Amino acid sequence: MHAAGVNINEFTLVSALHACSLYDNDSDNNEGYYYSYYLSRLYQVYAFVVRLGFEWNGQGCCVVERSDGGVGAVLLWEVPGFWRRMCCEGVKPDNFAFSGVLSGLAALGDGGMGVQVHGQLVKCGHGGEVCIGNSLVDMYLKCGSLENGIKAFEEMVECDVCTWNQMAAGCLNCGKPGRALELIEEMRRSGVRMNKFTLATALTACANLASLEEGKKAHGLRIKLGNDVDVCVDNALLDMYAKCGSMDDALKVFGTVEARSVVSWTTMIMGFAQNGQARKALEIFEQMRAEGKAPNYITFICVLYACSQGGLINEGWEYFLSMDRDHGISPGEDHYACMVDMLGRAGHIKEARELIRRMPFQAGVLVWQTLLGACRVHGDVETGLLAAKQALSLDKDDSSTYVVLSNMFADGRNWKGVGSLRELMETRDVKKMPGSSWIQLNKR
Repeated sequence: MHAAGVNINEFTLVSALHACSLYDNDSDNNEGYYYSYYLSRLYQVYAFVVRLGFEWNGQGCCVVERSDGGVGAVLLWEVPGFWRRMCCEGVKPDNFAFSGVLSGLAALGDGGMGVQVHGQLVKCGHGGEVCIGNSLVDMYLKCGSLENGIKAFEEMVECDVCTWNQMAAGCLNCGKPGRALELIEEMRRSGVRMNKFTLATALTACANLASLEEGKKAHGLRIKLGNDVDVCVDNALLDMYAKCGSMDDALKVFGTVEARSVVSWTTMIMGFAQNGQARKALEIFEQMRAEGKAPNYITFICVLYACSQGGLINEGWEYFLSMDRDHGISPGEDHYACMVDMLGRAGHIKEARELIRRMPFQAGVLVWQTLLGACRVHGDVETGLLAAKQALSLDKDDSSTYVVLSNMFADGRNWKGVGSLRELMETRDVKKMPGSSWIQLNKR
């Protein structure tokens, strides 16, 4: 079209950008060639945008929001450079441009530049619109700056349900589930109607707090919403009851879920396993297979975890071998760690060590730490030292390895070893992570 001398307008360029964003390098055999080809075409289109002076707006920014692979992933990394070049070219950003770049920086976790863009936003007199405020709050929260996110939220003139949901989810992701529930209550009092995303966040917060009372209140809201929810909310409800130790309630809810996903089944399996009902967990798994629902990678982690917790060695081996044989799922490090834990709990240290030796890939830190924990329980210092050495060679900054090894020395009254290990931790500046727990007093 350009070669034929036909004039190009902003709609032409938006279509060209969209075409570039649709490219998926995983689907092409000549990956390197096509990747370079489409990326070069993308930069050519961008050059037209700058050269012809079209306004860089939300339609142009939308291409950077595709970050699932291929050219989109590279574009995501180019967001800061594109933004600086746009400003240098004298193109004035509008609301859509600000929203687009903030979304890109949120995905990158670039809080430093996010603060700079925030400054530009204020200088240009933007920020009063809900879409801009939502993007700004989202950027700060995804960059881990809860304080700035709350400040941006409080400065918003108008908030919609998306704003409240972002703040609640941000508090949850920053380890503040109690604050997330407080925000949802403030949202309710302000008259903003909750949706399924609000409810899912509330249920997850209740699960993290193990607050059955608050969880049942959220369950009541789910009943009020009726059919205006999807299976994700029901899965969050199942997870809440499981983490609160109320498997009877979880089972009742599970019986009412019509469109059970693999996540629904897996949540129930893990719930029973974590609550000391390994046999019931395996019953749910067998029911899942009987109904034709295929298990996935995570499902088998939960199944093997149940076998480990219940001391079901024969069943554990059978399920482990069936992964590849019956379901085409290659066991990963998590599955091997579960098997090592299962064998280690039963005192089969030699078998666990042999399993690690026969792994088709190099054992990671998790596997060696699991073996170390088993050696501590059964007093196998020799194998424990080997496991600790391997774990530290892979990650010398992981404090849990030092702690378990130190406890093993202490169990054997090897105080010299304990002292040497503490000195080594100080030399390497390794800090032990402090434990924490939630205590609810007077509903707070």
